[in-house]
Amino acid sequence: MRVQDYMVAGIRFRLTMDSSRKAWDELSQYAPFTTAWADDVCFRLNVGEETFRKDETCVPVYCCDEESDEPLLNAYTCSRGWMFEMATTSRHPVCAHLIVASDFSEGCLYVDNPEFAQFSINNSLMLMYAFSTARRHILEMHASVVMKEGVGYLFLGKSGTGKSTHSRLWLKHVAHAELLNDDNPIVKVEADGSVRVYGSPWSGKTPCYRNTSARVGAFVQIRQAPENVIQRQSATEAFVSLYTSCSGMKWDGEMNDGLFDTLQQVMSQVPCYVLDCLPDEVAARLCSSTVETK
Repeated sequence: MRVQDYMVAGIRFRLTMDSSRKAWDELSQYAPFTTAWADDVCFRLNVGEETFRKDETCVPVYCCDEESDEPLLNAYTCSRGWMFEMATTSRHPVCAHLIVASDFSEGCLYVDNPEFAQFSINNSLMLMYAFSTARRHILEMHASVVMKEGVGYLFLGKSGTGKSTHSRLWLKHVAHAELLNDDNPIVKVEADGSVRVYGSPWSGKTPCYRNTSARVGAFVQIRQAPENVIQRQSATEAFVSLYTSCSGMKWDGEMNDGLFDTLQQVMSQVPCYVLDCLPDEVAARLCSSTVETK
């Protein structure tokens, strides 16, 4: 067996699986986050070799009943804690099962289809990271992030609204802007109350896996529109934008309380905007000139 520790935003986690599995070679995006073995592990994921057998005590908690091109994740409670079914999309068969302890400190992944081993391992680590840190003032967010002179700006919105496009416009037209992460950055409230955004091994279709961080300067909700207009969001609007962009088991009361508490701390420190925009240079310059002055 091979054991490897990783650290993202100061959170250490461990992956264990047979050293002969080719999936090790397919997880190159984790290389910048490797770290020496230590005891302070937030969670451990073991990739099992045996065949998955469904626990008869499984009770569905959340199951997707709509067709989508997004990855499928069905959740169940079971005698060992939680069980998750995964598929690349709702149109494809389940390719893996993940059993985790109720506190997400331990997990065992059963890969039903070896063709999707990399997908299954990556999704399991991302899921366990988000759920095990929900009470630690950490948010795993669906966002694209640019960084300029040590300050990070997160662009929020549903898939297809233009988050990545807007980031690329910053890279092209805003001096000194650079990409930090293009899909799943980590936002953390530090011990001193400051809010930082960290790169992660999870960056969607864009290979941007940077082990660095920046102070969060602003959150910007991106909306497609026939003209470019930016305005500060109200507290209610900001909460909705941030909450819907966070990963977490929102049906679980304790975890949801952790998200609420963290979001309140984040909103007290960081301004939130909504940008109605075209995919053009003017939008990028308008956004940057607004959020950089705050």
